Amino acid sequence: MNYHTPVLLTESIEGLNVRPDGVYVDATLGGGGHTRAIVERLTTGRLISLDQDADALANAPDDERLIAQRGNFRYLQNYLAHHDYRQVDGILADLGVASFHFDDVERGFSFRYNDAPLDMRMNAAAQLTAKAVLNHYPESKLADIFAIYGEVPNAARVARQVVAARRTAAIVNSGQLIEAIGQCIPRGAENKYLAKVYQSLRIEVNNELENLKSLLQQSVNLLAAGGRLVVIAYHSLEDRLVKNFFKNGMFEGEAEKDLYGNVNVPFRQANSKAIVPTEAETIANSRSRSAKMRIGIRTNYNK
Repeated sequence: MNYHTPVLLTESIEGLNVRPDGVYVDATLGGGGHTRAIVERLTTGRLISLDQDADALANAPDDERLIAQRGNFRYLQNYLAHHDYRQVDGILADLGVASFHFDDVERGFSFRYNDAPLDMRMNAAAQLTAKAVLNHYPESKLADIFAIYGEVPNAARVARQVVAARRTAAIVNSGQLIEAIGQCIPRGAENKYLAKVYQSLRIEVNNELENLKSLLQQSVNLLAAGGRLVVIAYHSLEDRLVKNFFKNGMFEGEAEKDLYGNVNVPFRQANSKAIVPTEAETIANSRSRSAKMRIGIRTNYNK
């Protein structure tokens, strides 16, 4: 089921600086493209690839250099300890939704299908779905989700429309959601607007930002000095967290300084600016358009 075209494949593998005898983590196995590229560069080294979606594990190559583990990367430290690893030489996290998620109607990640159920769970065994969010969250919380996670301009109005519609009947599929908020959708920008609404729901259902924060914080202890953390983000909320963490060692505020005014942070940025796909890649793979990749190199500083 390997439908996924890996984004920034060459750039991310180069950024990871793979050593043949090193130990690496692909925190998001997905379609398996990045995992395969890393494994091919190993001899005596090992790769641990994670994914919370059981379907993604089918994309893992059968290779003795690879350990494929089902799980959310927010528990990376626990999974590494289970496999007797305390530190690794590099971690890659491609935060995008795999193509097979968008293309599978039953997973509900896309608004292209009117009868698609409002699911959006990365982990099919998880309890919370987009349907539950839309039908049970209070109006004020819905407004916050649309505004903060989707940066939807008229978030409060969207929340009101959802609550009004669900009083008549539960909102259970994409068609019903689009109909419920139809008056809020600007003409000529329907797809862009709905993408924001769906993004906000997906982030809430999968607790994506908190999971990312956990991964970034764990990486400080899990990476050996000189180890690389490579993160590919697809929207400003994710990218801002990564950028701030690499720059300041925290998600908000300014970097800590010692008595002499020197900045002490656990990562040094490999590039001053985010790496983005080439024009050729965006033409070949339109889903790569919004990708931004940042590379952090672990310093000797311990928080």
